Amino acid sequence: MMLQEGPVQLLCLTANSGVPLFTRGSSKQLPFSVMGSLNGVHMFGAGQGISLLSCDTGGGGKVVWKVFKDSLMLIAVSAGQRSQSSHTEEEVYLQRLLENVWGCMVLVLGQDELVTVRNVERLKRDLRACFSLIDLLLEERHQGIMGNLTHCADSLLPPNPALLQETVAGFAQAADSEYGCLVIHGRIAATTEKWSHLMPQEVVLLLALMQTLSKSGSSSCDYPVFLPQGSPTVALRLLRFQLLPGANVCVLCGPTPSLQRAESDLRQCWSPVVDSLRDTLAVGERCLPSSVSVRQDVLSLMLINRDTHRSVSCVQALSNQPDSSLPSRARCWELLKVFYIFSTTRYFHQESSSPEEQSQSSSGDFVQGFSHQPLQCYLVTEECKCYGLQTDQHQLFLLFPLSVPTYVLRSVANQTLSHLVASTGF
Repeated sequence: MMLQEGPVQLLCLTANSGVPLFTRGSSKQLPFSVMGSLNGVHMFGAGQGISLLSCDTGGGGKVVWKVFKDSLMLIAVSAGQRSQSSHTEEEVYLQRLLENVWGCMVLVLGQDELVTVRNVERLKRDLRACFSLIDLLLEERHQGIMGNLTHCADSLLPPNPALLQETVAGFAQAADSEYGCLVIHGRIAATTEKWSHLMPQEVVLLLALMQTLSKSGSSSCDYPVFLPQGSPTVALRLLRFQLLPGANVCVLCGPTPSLQRAESDLRQCWSPVVDSLRDTLAVGERCLPSSVSVRQDVLSLMLINRDTHRSVSCVQALSNQPDSSLPSRARCWELLKVFYIFSTTRYFHQESSSPEEQSQSSSGDFVQGFSHQPLQCYLVTEECKCYGLQTDQHQLFLLFPLSVPTYVLRSVANQTLSHLVASTGF
C-alpha cells in the first residue's frame, strides 16, 4: 500500500487549442508526441461528453488531468513501477498538486492573466515567474512539509506564544496591515487574527512563496500577490523581512506603507524579543516545545486542528533506536503522508476538500458502506503500524514500530491527543 517516491512530470497547456505553455518536474521531458496524445485523449473524451480525470499506465504510473476556468489544462504524470494498491493515494496527491500549481499561478500572475489569454507567447514568458514556486511544490514530498497535501498550514508551537503573537500584531499595525505572520523554518509560529481567517490553501501557498523568496538571499522584499480565493484579480503587497536566519515576518498590505518605512519599524518591534525568537528557532523540525513530551514508541505524528486549519507534524529522532528495521526519517515522512491519504479517502473528512473533490473520490462507495462516521482507524504494514483518530476539533495520525502491540495503539493515540492538546492548547 505504501508508495515509494518517484519523479512527477507536470504539463501546462491551453485548454482549447492544446498549445504547450511549460513543462516542469522530471529532468527527462516527455516527447512532444506524448504530450499531444495526452491532450488529444482528453479532448476526445470531452467531445463525447466524458470528463477524463485520471488513468493508470501499463508500467504502474498515473496520469491526472484538470482544466481550470475553461482556460488552462494541467496534466500530472507520475513514474511507473508502483504497486497497484497505491493508485488511490497517488491520485489524491496528484490532484492536490494540480490545484496547488493553479493556485500558485494565480498567486503570482492573477486570475485575469490566466483566464483571458490574449497572447500565448507573452503568457509563456510571464509564467516563468512561477517556476521556482512550482518546482518547490514538486519537491515538497521529500520534505517535512505537509500543508501542500492537507491544505492545513504547517505550524510550529513556540515556547512563548503570547509574546510573539503580541509582537506580530504590533508590527502589522505599524505597517498599516491587519494581516501579519511570523514564519520559523517554513512553519507558522504566530499570526494576527485576520491572517488566521485567510483561506487554508492561500496560507499554504504564501508559506511556499515565502520559502522561495527567502532562498533569494535578500533580507527584505516587496512582492505583489493575488489571493486565489480572496483577491484573485486585485494585487496586494507581501512585505517580507528576515529577522534571523530561519525566522521571517511578513505582512499583507495595500499601497502603503513603503518597504523602507515598514523596515524602519522592524528593529523597534522585534529587538526586544530576539531571545524568544532564538528559543523558537531551537524548536526546529520537532515543532513542539521541549516541555512537551511524546512517547518514545511514536515514530512520527501529525496533529490537525480542524477549526483553524493548522497542523503540527514531526518525526522523532531515530538515532537512539537499536532496531535497524525501523524506517528512515525521510521514509517516516512519506509514510505519514500516505497514511493521511489512506485515512481521509476511506474514513475521515479531508480538510478543505471541495465538494467536487469529494464527488471525484474513488473511495465514495467505500465510505457509503458505513452507517456512521468512523472516528478511529488503524493499519498494519510491513514497515510500521499506523493509527488515526478524529474528533470534532482534531485529527491525529501516528506511526509506530512493528514491535508495539496492536491492542495498545488506541489507548496510546487517545492519551497522546489529550496530552498534546492540554500541553499546548493547539
